[in-house]
Amino acid sequence: MTTLPNLGRPALGRRRFLQVAGAGAAMAAGNAFAQAIPFTPNARYPDPAVQILDPSFAKYRIYSSSVEQVATGFRWAEGPAYFPETGTLLFSDIPNNRIMSFDEKTGKTTVFRENANYANGNACDRQGRLVTCEHSVTRRVVRTEKSGEITVLAESYQGKRLNAPNDVVVKSDDSVWFTDPLFGINGEWEGFRAKPEQETTNVYRIAPDGRIAAVVTDLVNPNGLAFSPDESKLYVVEWKGTPNRSVWSFDVGKDNTLSNKTKLIDAADFGALDGFKVDRDGNLWCGWGSNGALQGEPTQVGGHMVYPLKGKSEDLDGVMVFNPQGKPMAFIRLPERCANLTFGGPKNNRLYMASCHSVYALYVEAHGAV
Repeated sequence: MTTLPNLGRPALGRRRFLQVAGAGAAMAAGNAFAQAIPFTPNARYPDPAVQILDPSFAKYRIYSSSVEQVATGFRWAEGPAYFPETGTLLFSDIPNNRIMSFDEKTGKTTVFRENANYANGNACDRQGRLVTCEHSVTRRVVRTEKSGEITVLAESYQGKRLNAPNDVVVKSDDSVWFTDPLFGINGEWEGFRAKPEQETTNVYRIAPDGRIAAVVTDLVNPNGLAFSPDESKLYVVEWKGTPNRSVWSFDVGKDNTLSNKTKLIDAADFGALDGFKVDRDGNLWCGWGSNGALQGEPTQVGGHMVYPLKGKSEDLDGVMVFNPQGKPMAFIRLPERCANLTFGGPKNNRLYMASCHSVYALYVEAHGAV
């Protein structure tokens, strides 16, 4: 059987092999198309970067575990997905148009796929295959088979191209759910500017038989999404459309219809929700950072009148953890904004956090729900 790190890799000639190997070596040296971020882990236990906001989180903190930087040198790390069969973390480096691979056993990071159509969200399905949101150029959702062949799962809806598939999750019935905001076609940084064809920015469900349905149509730029452990609820981040970024909760019917739309989390204090995951106890572990909002009046800085951010990025960058009722439980402080995260490791208790230029990891006493 072909192991996952080989999925989607065409046969390489010797010159091409050396180019890819060289790219991996450059990344390991911290020079992979972007600046490497220096990082010094905290020497003391417990790690002061793990801030308990509610005593109920104490049972999830490992006293003798600290935040580690496992890879750096990217322009915008996103969409981490863990593959237990090989102990591999795949994640996207969107502006550099590639998917990266971190090997837990060796600690090495290499290029998994180049020219990845500005891949964003990734997921490991129930058969251990890679499901990817290509959010520019092709604007589709694809699956990488064990043979390396690419299967297109979705590229249009009602005869019109998708906007920019962003994040994806696979349900236990093998249906694939994904969000379709505009980010990949809004500019030239994470793809190519293009005119949207869909009238709304939707959440879609791809049934096991391949049929596609829009299950949420009233959110403005839906982003991260995840199911509760028993899959009775679907959580979706709305990037825009409310005063603050929000997580909406929907009840999931036996026929996969959604109802009872409820705001679960409001990212007040200028925080920016993005991707997130749910643990076995139903807690939401959310990527966090500044939403980039500006103050209404400028301030003099170095002889210039500057519009500063509302809130300080250094106080917001990291991971916010909420209980199933939406109450804040903990904040994991990082030196960079965390865009997305996932659980991995042999015991599914290692939190991998894709954060701008780097990927960080922290062992916790929580386990990913999926």
